Amino acid sequence: MMQYDYGKNKEEHPEPIKAEVKGLVPEWLQGTLIRNGPGLFSVGETSYNHWFDGMALLHNFTINKGEVTYRSKYLRGDTYNSNMHANRIVVSEMGTMAYPDPCKNIFSKVITFLSHTIPDFTDNCANNIIKYGNDYHATSETNYIRKIDPITLETQDKVDYLKYLPVNIVASHTHYDKEGNSYSMGTCIAEKGKTKYTLFKVAGGSRADGSPPLKSAEVVCTVPCRSLLTPSYYHSFGMTDNYFVFIEQPLKLDILKMATAYLRGVSWASCMKFHPEDSTLIHLIDRKTKKEVGTKFYTGAMAVYHHVNAFEDDGHVVFDVIAYDDNSLYDMFYLDKLKEQMGKNTLYCKPKCRRFVLPLSDKGETGEDLVKLKYTTASAVKEKDGKVLCQGEVLCDGVELPRINYNFNGKKYRYSYMCCVDISPVATKIVKFDAETKQQIEWTGEDCFASEPVFIPKPDAVDEDDGVVLTVVINAKPKEGGFLLLLDGKSFKEVARACVDVDFHMDMHGYFLPDSS
Repeated sequence: MMQYDYGKNKEEHPEPIKAEVKGLVPEWLQGTLIRNGPGLFSVGETSYNHWFDGMALLHNFTINKGEVTYRSKYLRGDTYNSNMHANRIVVSEMGTMAYPDPCKNIFSKVITFLSHTIPDFTDNCANNIIKYGNDYHATSETNYIRKIDPITLETQDKVDYLKYLPVNIVASHTHYDKEGNSYSMGTCIAEKGKTKYTLFKVAGGSRADGSPPLKSAEVVCTVPCRSLLTPSYYHSFGMTDNYFVFIEQPLKLDILKMATAYLRGVSWASCMKFHPEDSTLIHLIDRKTKKEVGTKFYTGAMAVYHHVNAFEDDGHVVFDVIAYDDNSLYDMFYLDKLKEQMGKNTLYCKPKCRRFVLPLSDKGETGEDLVKLKYTTASAVKEKDGKVLCQGEVLCDGVELPRINYNFNGKKYRYSYMCCVDISPVATKIVKFDAETKQQIEWTGEDCFASEPVFIPKPDAVDEDDGVVLTVVINAKPKEGGFLLLLDGKSFKEVARACVDVDFHMDMHGYFLPDSS
């Protein structure tokens, strides 16, 4: 079994490198795929505990007239600069608490912590790329994001959400509408005695006065948290033409524990707990009224990081998610655990792609299944108290990092493109899944690992799967370098690959910027 060395520091390549293209890159494909993920795991004598904690390494592939150039660069945020300056890890991450100055008076720490229950977070934004207005940002899930140049990968302004909105934590997945507006979700913790989830909209395009796009942020709606000091953790949400879908899951952050974590010598991640005895609440928010619909939907305990898509059909909202039975996923990525797993096949909680259906009308008898769609076994049963218990249909399993043709976001769709994680969380194959026929087409390479597949629709395409799928492939034999793989969206066969003599890092998420010229 080949292994990926998660804890290995990677080198950056800030100067463009011309890739060797094998096959033919379609003429219409012009633009830049920019991706983000952790690349540096030890500084001086100190190391991070968790893979997600590593320093953000941005990399991109610019495709122009059939040629491809590659570059990569560490995000030079305050965190990176402070760590480099001290030659050790001095800024805490979710899974690694840092103790910058052993001499600092413990009381000054207690006072600071009492005045801010939430500590000042890191700006090591290593999870995704978000577009607000015409600006691109590297993001993790704190209140800080970092503006970047998507082509040169230069690090630009540090942006603090809290200057514009009361959100301490913001999910790193954003939705975009056809007008270029962005929609994001954040959690406002214990402000005026309330903890709430805030869905906000940022206008597309540039602001006339050149000020940051977040200046135009407006709150679309807020959902009160079911418990003041233990808000739900979430990483994404669903959006249709008329609704937002927000899952309030029993994977919770304990705010009081987070406030004392530093003094107790534990990480913030240890303050995140899964509560299997709790239900999962499904909030359906009407985009026109900006309020939740009257019906209370819920399902059993589950942990969801990624929504696949959501759409409306004949009086129902259908949404597909990648769901786990517990939170073992986060725990698997502790670097010492990853080293252990390298040797043996440990028990792995396989995710399932589940489809849920929310009926918009709750008219019906107690005990009746309100779902009237013929093509799904998902149910929504009305209970005595008027609540509706939803059971999902398993579409397929062992898949993660889903992407779709984003022109079909919020619309009835068939195809998703995902990583196969059926035996371990490291993907060695990617898959095209057809939600209608439940058929899968796989692509597997020799001795390699694949990242999140990104679908790029062909301009003026009619068919949903008319386009190409881009995925970054890491060679298990790093001496041979990796490549950007281009697959045909329909046949899922290789169209081209752009080989670069670089030991790529395993990244998380990315964004494709079409070349407007």
